[in-house]
Parts: sequence; structure tokens; C-alpha cells
Amino acid sequence: MSDAWEEIQAIKSKRNSLRERLEKRKKERQDILGTSLGNKTASPVSLSEVTSNNPTSNSKEDIKLKQESLEEDDSIKIKINPGLEKDLLKLLSEVTLLLPISSEELSVKLKNHSDEGNKCKQVSNLLEKFATQKLITVKDVKDGKFNLSVTFVEVSKVNAMIAEFYEEVNTLESEQGAKRKREFSPEHKNIEDDDKKKKEKKEPKTDIMSLLSMSSTKERESKKIGEEILELLSRPTAKERSLSERFRSQGGKQLMEFCQYGTKGDCERNGVNDCKKLHFKKIIQKHTDEALGDCSFLNTCFHMDTCKYVHYEVDRCSKNDESSQAMPNVPDIIAESSTTLYPPQWVQCDLRFLDMTVLGKFAVIMADPPWDIHMELPYGTMSDDEMRQLGIPQLQDEGLIFLWVTGRAMELGRECLKLWGYERVDEIIWVKTNQLQRIIRTGRTGHWLNHGKEHCLVGMKGNPQNLNRGLDSDVIVAEVRATSHKPDEIYGMIERLSPGTRKIELFGRPHNIQPNWITLGNQVDGIRLVDQELIENFEKRYPTGNCMAPPPENSH
Repeated sequence: MSDAWEEIQAIKSKRNSLRERLEKRKKERQDILGTSLGNKTASPVSLSEVTSNNPTSNSKEDIKLKQESLEEDDSIKIKINPGLEKDLLKLLSEVTLLLPISSEELSVKLKNHSDEGNKCKQVSNLLEKFATQKLITVKDVKDGKFNLSVTFVEVSKVNAMIAEFYEEVNTLESEQGAKRKREFSPEHKNIEDDDKKKKEKKEPKTDIMSLLSMSSTKERESKKIGEEILELLSRPTAKERSLSERFRSQGGKQLMEFCQYGTKGDCERNGVNDCKKLHFKKIIQKHTDEALGDCSFLNTCFHMDTCKYVHYEVDRCSKNDESSQAMPNVPDIIAESSTTLYPPQWVQCDLRFLDMTVLGKFAVIMADPPWDIHMELPYGTMSDDEMRQLGIPQLQDEGLIFLWVTGRAMELGRECLKLWGYERVDEIIWVKTNQLQRIIRTGRTGHWLNHGKEHCLVGMKGNPQNLNRGLDSDVIVAEVRATSHKPDEIYGMIERLSPGTRKIELFGRPHNIQPNWITLGNQVDGIRLVDQELIENFEKRYPTGNCMAPPPENSH
């Protein structure tokens, strides 16, 4: 009944018609040859002459062939009537049917069908279909016409086909009737309930599975209690609320969000006229070619004086206007006694030779070592053994260490933490962005992939007290600055975690100098100490103030 079946029938009918035409031509040629051989003695005539002298016969043959081809095309276009198929199945299932029986005889017995002209061809097509389904056995009748003879019928299979046919018809009729009732009757809800009940009767297994999958009252109660417990646990405690209030920015929000459109002109072109966010403006120099687009390094470009790409700077005019409007009366920030920030202190030294015992003990250590990551870098590096032998254990009895690592130093950093007596308890990831606050895709580090992030290992020694847990996230999204310049956001994070404690930074540079921190490094400018006790200890150990040279060997 499908289109594929009709195509198969069309191909078969074409094949049979071609066979019949070939047989007819063979017979005609044999007759022509026979007559020419019989009349050879009287008047020898060649085959070509016969064919040429008999144009009427050739034209008649062509007309017959055209008519046959047209009949074949008509047979291809014949569509099978479903009612005829049902009646034919009923007729074949009758026990009193005498076999063999031809398709013509079957078409005569099938009555009450309007299309009598194509009925015989439809019956033949249906018989072929039943034969392929192994319901019956048929033979070709060579009578010059496309005729089939039924020799055997599988009555049980035919009855099964009739039952399936009636089920399909009944389901279609019931669906159509249900649709009509829903459209015209106001009691469509009752009909839907009846349909559901019928489906439930037909599919009892699904009902059992649905009942088994349903949660019991006890399970629902326990789930509700669990949700209430989670809600209570997620609520901030009084201590957490006091901490958040303590570290809240005084005078309101003093940070400005960057506009997603970049420049103020692009913002206005996108329909935003009164944007309060921070914008950028292009730096257009004599050698700048705007057609090339933005520089991939932007404000970190080493050759900004000669680079032909477009660079940007912050639009200070709009920033000052908006900040003055947003904060007309900002109160003075008064630091609490427990979070007093001491003046910044620093010591220019070589950390490979410095005696760490003169500095005392610290609650927090941060280090950005010059790891040897097997790449060309604009600064000197230290070997792995030199890193392992640093006197970091002398700076802490208990506390936290923040160790910046990258590349192959990620494994070496974990090894050093274990060697220095720390346990790695967390890890901070710095996601690098460019000046326009987009993720860096052309990082200058990485052997196989461009690195767009860096890691800071967090280690703990002992059991430090008075740590404010859960205030900050372990991800920092910040702009890239100069080479090896870590984000300044890390200082606020550490101060909130351990407020009002002594902190020291190793391998620091001038931009790392912060209040409440002691910065050690060979690139800071001289020595500046404020703590009197620290000054006395340092002068005793280094009277000349030179910490860059290795200590003299002790003569025994």
C-alpha cells in the first residue's frame, strides 16, 4: 500500500511487458523468414525488401507497441484501493475457493467496485504483493495478457492479515470519532479519562512501573526536611554577616564596570545614550592604520611607538564626570584597630643568600619565583635545586603560603610545598584578560598552547587561627599588565582572609610594594624598614646593609 510497493509493481509490470514485446518480435521475424524461404524459388526477395515493401505492417506494429507502452504507463499510475484489498483477502480466505484460480476470475467475483476497468490490473498487483509476503503462491499465465494464477493459499496467514487490517481501520475510525466528539461535545474531559483508562488496561506494566517510581510519603517528607536543612545551612551566620559588613567598601561602590561596547561612540551607535559604565578611547598616532584593527597585545604591546595596529586608553573625561556625579559626599574611610595597615617596607636582597631568621615570623607568605620553565624570559631564573633550598621554612611556624606557578613549575611547586612543610589546601586561578576585558588568546607563554591563565597554589602549615573562610572565590579575572605582574586583586583577597597580620612577599618588584607587607627582591630600591624590632635585628646581622652578596665562609 506504500509508494515503494507501487514502484516495485511498476518496475515488474514494465519488465513483463518488455518480455512480451520481445517474444512478439521474435515470432514476427520467424514468420517473415519462413515466408521468404518458402517463396524463394518463385521470387527471391530479401528481408530488407520485404520490410520495405510492407510499410503498413511496420506502422501497425509501431502503433501496437505505442499502445502497449501507454497501457504500461497507465498500469504504473494505477493506485490500489484499500477496500478492494480487504475484499480480496476475504475471498482468498474462503475455504470453498477452488484452486487454481486466475486473477481475471477473482476480479469477476469481486463486485461493488466502481473502477471496473482497472480492477483486473489492481487484483494482479495485489496478488503479487501477497506472493512477496508469502501469503499465496502464484504462476504466470501466458495468454498474451498480464494475468496471474493462484495455486496455493496460506489461510492462517491471510486471516491474520485480515485481523490486522480491521484493527488499523478500527483505530483510525475511533481516533476520528474521538476527535469529532472533542470538537462538538462539552464532555471531552470524560472521553479523555476513558481513553486513559483504556490505555491503562492495555499497558498494565507501565502503570506498575509508574507506581513503583513514585516517591512515598516518608521519602517526600525526608526530602522536604533535607531541603529545609540545606536552606538553613546556606544562610549566612551572624559571624559571616559581620565579616561581610566589616570588609564592605565604605562610601558605597567605588568600582566602575566596563561597557561591553568598548568606546563611547560604539555605545551610542548601539542605542545606549546615557551609559554610566567605563569606556575606552582609541590612541591614533601618525603610524596607526585603523584598517588593520586592534592590536592583540593592546596596552601590553612592547612596540607601541611603532606598532601600526590600534591601541586604547581609558576615557578619563567620562570617568571623572560620572564618578563625581555618583559619589557627591563620600565619607572618610576610618580603619578599625584590628585591620590597621602599616606602612610598606622592603629590602633589596638576593633571596638565595639572605638569612631569613632576622625577619621574624609571618602569618602569610606570597612568592612569585623566577621558575626555570625552559623558555626565553626577560629576567633571570633560578634552578630547581636553588628553589628547593630557599629558607622559607624559617619564616613561618604556622600560616598560609601563596605560590605562583606556571608551565612545568606546577609540579615543581607542589614538590617544594611538601619539602618546605606545607600541605596544599587550595588553588587560585587567574584568568587573563586584555585591556578591553576580553580573554587573552595570544599569551606569550606555553610550549603547545597559548596560556591564558596562571595558577597560585595555596599551602597551609600547622593550624592557623582567625582565618575568614568563604569570603572570596578561587578565580580572579583580571587584566594583564607588565611581564610577570600579578593581579593586584590578590592583595585584597589575602587581607580579607587574614586581616591585620604580618605578611611578606618574596621575589617582589617596585609595583608589588603594598601597605602591611614586607617586600623582598633584588629589583626593589634599597632598604626601607619601619618596625623598630626588625630594624635592630637587621642591623645586627647586616651592619653594612648589603644583602646582595653571599655570606663569607666561617673560618674554624
